Amino acid sequence: MLSNSLRDRDIASQLHPQTNLSLHEKTGPVVMASGQGVEITDTNGKTYIEGMSGLWCTALGLSESRLAEAATRQMAVLPYYQNFAHRATEPGIQLAETLLDIAPVPMSKVLFQSSGSEANDTAIKLVWYHFAAQGRPEKCKIIGRNRGYHGTSIASASITGLPHLHRDFHLPLPNFLHVTCPHFYREGKPDETEEQFSTRLANELDALIIAEGPDTVAAFFAEPAMGTGGAVMPPKGYFEKIQKVLKKHEVLLIADEVITGFGRTGNWWGCQTFGVEPDMITCAKALTAAYMPLSALLISEPVYQSMKAQSEKIGVFGHGYTYGAHPVACAVANEALRIYQEDGIIAGVAAKGAQLGGLLTPLADHPLVGEVRGTGLMWGIEIVADKVTRAPFDPARAIPAKVQEAAFAQGLVCRALGSAIAIAPPLVIRPDQIDAVHQRFSTALDQIADELGIL
Repeated sequence: MLSNSLRDRDIASQLHPQTNLSLHEKTGPVVMASGQGVEITDTNGKTYIEGMSGLWCTALGLSESRLAEAATRQMAVLPYYQNFAHRATEPGIQLAETLLDIAPVPMSKVLFQSSGSEANDTAIKLVWYHFAAQGRPEKCKIIGRNRGYHGTSIASASITGLPHLHRDFHLPLPNFLHVTCPHFYREGKPDETEEQFSTRLANELDALIIAEGPDTVAAFFAEPAMGTGGAVMPPKGYFEKIQKVLKKHEVLLIADEVITGFGRTGNWWGCQTFGVEPDMITCAKALTAAYMPLSALLISEPVYQSMKAQSEKIGVFGHGYTYGAHPVACAVANEALRIYQEDGIIAGVAAKGAQLGGLLTPLADHPLVGEVRGTGLMWGIEIVADKVTRAPFDPARAIPAKVQEAAFAQGLVCRALGSAIAIAPPLVIRPDQIDAVHQRFSTALDQIADELGIL
């Protein structure tokens, strides 16, 4: 009865993001009650392997006592203070120092927010601020990629290249442009190699910047590996070629590490995995292992110098958030970074990723699967109607969503993203649990294939 009561109360009172609101009124939520390690239990007592780390974020699982204790200690000493106008707290200072120490390329300063969307929003503002300080305010256009995901605020959704985040929201805003998604399986031509595909995409970017006018294009946003767009890995040579184009036209590169930061790809940063050398880095999610809302924007020295000059000219840096550098969130993040390092969590991702990839890759032979791709503990399985033509199913049939629901019934949380299914378990997953992820997902695939009469 408790679950039904909560279901009815939820339908009556709460809106859910990325949800069909009409359908939700009919079905209601699955209400989660508790979590232990990589497992989550609902109010009916059913337990699932959390194969998506929540939303790519619970890297240390759901019961890490050291994080709870870090929050409790800070709550007892100083539960909140703002960091506007020459104020600071020790947890924020310590966290900024650590992030600069572990950054994949030299960075100068750190600015804190509460979410990845806010971090990307802030990066856009600082790009504009930077070029205004140089006397080039017309250099303001921002380029993202189709299927890229950078958040759902007005500006971050404008960089995002997913149509359902734009439709009927009057988005994207003017001066936000998009180029081809770097997904070789979907976007490559039959006669192209991966390297040739990357060259074509770099040429496309170069042509767009020239057509728009290099003096009007300010920044290019990219996830080292695309998350919400379907766990898409960059093709061979992609970032090397893209970065040459950006440097030629003095276009800043912003690396969105909100999903890929802190071990997801097998290194501290996705930038290290894929050879990205950005001017700014955004991060969130695993920064606190999702135990507290916190994001960070890492800023290079040239951008900081522009900010300093402009704030001196104006009299103030006119930006900030009430909860930026929240001391409790920063204390939790400091402890999370210690755990990643001291417990060898990130060092262990390579072996776990090899195990998960080794189990998932043979699924490419399954009649529903066109491609299996991934690195570390970030994997995508492309669902296709025709393995030869690579044609996806009609979106109206929602076949990937049916696979997701079949897996959920088997006790595995995964996520349908367009024509793909993503699997990205917590970094602390055990080998036997990785085996269970594979078994439950394989069973779900077989079930849907059988229902479709193709097994």
